[in-house]
Amino acid sequence: MASPENRLLRGRPVWSDAEASTAGGDSLAVFGCAGCGAVLTAAVSEVALPIHLADAHWETLHPPLLEARSYTVDPAPYGPPWRQSDEVGAREAADRGRFALYGALSDGPSDTILLAPGDMRGTRLILERAAGYCRGIDGRDGPNLACLGCDLPVGTRMDDCGCWQVVRLLPQAVVRLPGPPERPIMDWAELLATGALWHRLSDYRDIPAGVALAQVVVAAGGTSVEVAPGPVAELLGRAVGALLPAGEGAKRLDLAGPGYGEPTADLVLVPVHPQTGDLWQPSAGAVPVPMDAALWAELAFPPHRTRLPVVGGLPTGVERDDPLPPYPWYPFPPSREAFRFTLARMPVVREPWLRAIYDRGF
Repeated sequence: MASPENRLLRGRPVWSDAEASTAGGDSLAVFGCAGCGAVLTAAVSEVALPIHLADAHWETLHPPLLEARSYTVDPAPYGPPWRQSDEVGAREAADRGRFALYGALSDGPSDTILLAPGDMRGTRLILERAAGYCRGIDGRDGPNLACLGCDLPVGTRMDDCGCWQVVRLLPQAVVRLPGPPERPIMDWAELLATGALWHRLSDYRDIPAGVALAQVVVAAGGTSVEVAPGPVAELLGRAVGALLPAGEGAKRLDLAGPGYGEPTADLVLVPVHPQTGDLWQPSAGAVPVPMDAALWAELAFPPHRTRLPVVGGLPTGVERDDPLPPYPWYPFPPSREAFRFTLARMPVVREPWLRAIYDRGF
């Protein structure tokens, strides 16, 4: 994190200050091949690293991790060779941003550049590195995209079940080329007015919910939490009750943010700006807890749904026998994988009270 108070995993630039001034800080990025200079991407705008990086929903195809015409930088190492967490010492794991055991540890490059697969240009798939599980490519064999101009391996495409669709460009294999003017950063009012906070992650909201749950547990500091009735309780109430102790003096958790207001609370779930990674800041003294902006918008401004036709009606004598909309058989569960994925990348997980929660789960 660049600043724990108001920034969440902002991607670091992949070029020097001199290169940035040459390319122009107010222009979109176009990434080219470091070997021959060929254009490899559409013009893309930098956004904050999504907070829902964790893979989940095994044997289910996921949408792209990023919106079209955007990119971000992941400071954590990624890609082969892989080592199991128990084979790596605690100090070495911490140097790679891992503070608790969680899956395999990468010895791959840091600062890979993430894009939606549809924004790639001028590359071919390296077929002998295109292994996957059953529905696509999972990147297990390392870089599987080569430049059409010089055949240099430049990145890895992943689109198998259980993982977000994404391309990771190797920072040493690409250069930034001049691009068109940058898109302006929208303020919160514009984001709400244009509907930019609503996107296709609604079917996978358990993943950002698991991330938010981890942030709530950390912000609570091991004390009990009283979840405000309403959408926050429906989303996180059961999991918070299972993870944190009950007792007097509980901290109250509620929702706050742009266009919504600030209720009286000790902890408030607030949106992360999708372009900058900045947290919306409360002014009443509550501790802000970061939440994916799309999930926050769904809680703060739930869509109005009705089973009545928008206009007109059915002809006389005609009756509908449509089945009722499906309802879950069990309460909504935040993603356990996303919860542990998030905690494992936070130094505070090494504190005994939080490590016990991490190991126990919910």
